[in-house]
Amino acid sequence: MRLIAGTTGPGSIDRPDAVSVAGRALSSEALLGAALAVAGDVRGATAVAVDATPSLETVVAVLGGLLAGAAVVPVPADAGPAEREHILRDSGAQIVLGPGGTPVDVTRRSSAGHPAPAPGDAALIMYTSGTTGAPKGVVHTHASVEAGVDAVAEAWDWTPDDRLVHGLPLFHVHGLVLGVLGALRAGSPLVHTGKPQPERYAAAGGTLYFGVPTVWSRICAQPAAARALARARLLVSGSAALPVPVFERLHALTGHRPVERYGMTETLITISSRADGPRRAGHVGVPVQGVRTRLTADDGSEVPADGTTIGELWVQGPMLLRGYVHQPADLADGWFRTGDIARKDPDGWHRIVGRASTDLIKSGGYRIGAGEVEDALLAHPAVREAAVIGTPHADLGEAVTAYVVVSAGVAERELEDFVARHLSIHKRPRVVHLVDALPRNAMGKVQKKRLGSPML
Repeated sequence: MRLIAGTTGPGSIDRPDAVSVAGRALSSEALLGAALAVAGDVRGATAVAVDATPSLETVVAVLGGLLAGAAVVPVPADAGPAEREHILRDSGAQIVLGPGGTPVDVTRRSSAGHPAPAPGDAALIMYTSGTTGAPKGVVHTHASVEAGVDAVAEAWDWTPDDRLVHGLPLFHVHGLVLGVLGALRAGSPLVHTGKPQPERYAAAGGTLYFGVPTVWSRICAQPAAARALARARLLVSGSAALPVPVFERLHALTGHRPVERYGMTETLITISSRADGPRRAGHVGVPVQGVRTRLTADDGSEVPADGTTIGELWVQGPMLLRGYVHQPADLADGWFRTGDIARKDPDGWHRIVGRASTDLIKSGGYRIGAGEVEDALLAHPAVREAAVIGTPHADLGEAVTAYVVVSAGVAERELEDFVARHLSIHKRPRVVHLVDALPRNAMGKVQKKRLGSPML
């Protein structure tokens, strides 16, 4: 894998600020030398775990493992003892780099070469969130990672002239694959802010910014920080649906309509709006280069792309996983069933409605997407956050049930009626719970299986 663009071969350029994390920087030459030193330490290992803290050490360790031909296993920085033990045992990692294992010294240098991994060799073993059981190790090859980052680079016109800024965790697709490997492959400097705080984003002077909806919402709450991003070329949101009010507020403050995109640990990024095209609030765009999509009904038949009918999203493309650590990928003629439900417009634009397991509500014979109801609730001026699920109902099968965070006094019935005025009446919430907060994971995704727990 061509990890660090412009640092090898004729005409190579040594960028003085190739990577900066929380104010500490390495030039491209120093980064390569430090990574090669790590590669020499781990050479011969088939899998190397990295304690993925937001640090230069993590970047150097990941690159070193890849250069050595090992499969790199990012371990979440906030993993508890049981999760950490599961990841290390399940992946078969022979070495752990970072605070919980062998320390990484970013001042060391090496120029020793290593055989280039084959395209089909494992590059990353990334663990899913484990919302439906123990986290599964997703195996990506050098070829799938390259295809994934090249596809988004083409969609976003990502070039060495860009300066990427983000403060996302370095153990997910968004923060690590796109946010580190994507920048290095594109040859653009990376500024990782350590924490995704609005003032740090505003001060970073980037042309390309990555954030999750929680980050963009917090930036919108600080108008001065948001306006500082007006000089950027592109703002990208992912990892969870960006609420339409946040999309519109960000546009009003920065002049940018953010790029939204869709992906999974298993598939990397497969759908996105483009730098040279329109962006539609509530939509994630069209298939990226090399990707095909289709929507299927419960019986496996394809549903029409009419902008109304929902179905399970299937994707096909060169960035799909090779398989899981202990089992092959469940691919049907190269198609991966995402488990997400979506709608497709006649012109190919996709809107993700939610997860089939938690966001497809079957109520009174109707199939209702939770995301549509959530968007309707968020249009109410008093609603700050909303999550919708189906709960058992003796007559309807499932009742549309909403958990809502409000900023001002509002009655549950008012919210039910508000949705009924904006959507078909059968989509209105039958039950509304006013709560102080919604349970979220490190990437800002609402953990719907925890809705109704005592913490709320």
